Amino acid sequence: MTKGKSKGWRRVVYAFGYSMKGFKACFELEEAFRQEVFLLIPLIPLGLWLGDSAVERAMLVGSLLIVPIVELLNSAIEANVDRVGMERNELSARAKDIASAAVFSSIVFAVVVWALILIPKLF
Repeated sequence: MTKGKSKGWRRVVYAFGYSMKGFKACFELEEAFRQEVFLLIPLIPLGLWLGDSAVERAMLVGSLLIVPIVELLNSAIEANVDRVGMERNELSARAKDIASAAVFSSIVFAVVVWALILIPKLF
């Protein structure tokens, strides 16, 4: 049985391996992804500590985790566009810009969630 036709637990194991390869490639090749991962190291424990309830903790941590998820998708789109060709193309540029906007939006979302939860606690 080949990897492409695997079923059951074997398929899950292969899928996990492919996911780990993707994390490794993004971490090694994408500076923004590395920066986001390094920011998660102190911010996740901080979010768990600052949240007063399970819902607050989930929102604080979840909003952070969305950022590298969107960055992974952005990196995949950029790699695919670059594979097609490095010459300037309006549609390629648009795809990259939209993916970048998604990353920016996820960062804004995280900042807004943190602000909405933490600012009232300060006053």
